[in-house]
Amino acid sequence: MITAIHIIGQILLGGYFIYQGVKHFKDHADYTAYAAASKVPMPGPAVYATGVLLVLGGLGIFFNIYPAIAILLLVIFLIPVTIMMHAFWKSENPGEKAAQKVAFFKNIAILGALLLLL
Repeated sequence: MITAIHIIGQILLGGYFIYQGVKHFKDHADYTAYAAASKVPMPGPAVYATGVLLVLGGLGIFFNIYPAIAILLLVIFLIPVTIMMHAFWKSENPGEKAAQKVAFFKNIAILGALLLLL
């Protein structure tokens, strides 16, 4: 049974991923520079590819269309990005380390929430 709370959750979670995916296209140069600094192979195409994963996964959650596939797309995004882009253990700057640690564990929590939806 789909409730109003469930629909609100879909909008919030799906909307978050759609927004982040659109930013991968809108701010492509900035995201590519950040990916390159994190030693991501082929950072330009990688940013486009992850943008597609985010938008499609977000739309699937938002509209409850093929939710298992949407979750899979988002998991495919989250696992490598969390490890490669938010490797707080590599940072020597305390401020940067703290920020990356927050981003890392936020992604882990989102990953857990997605898995709960299966």
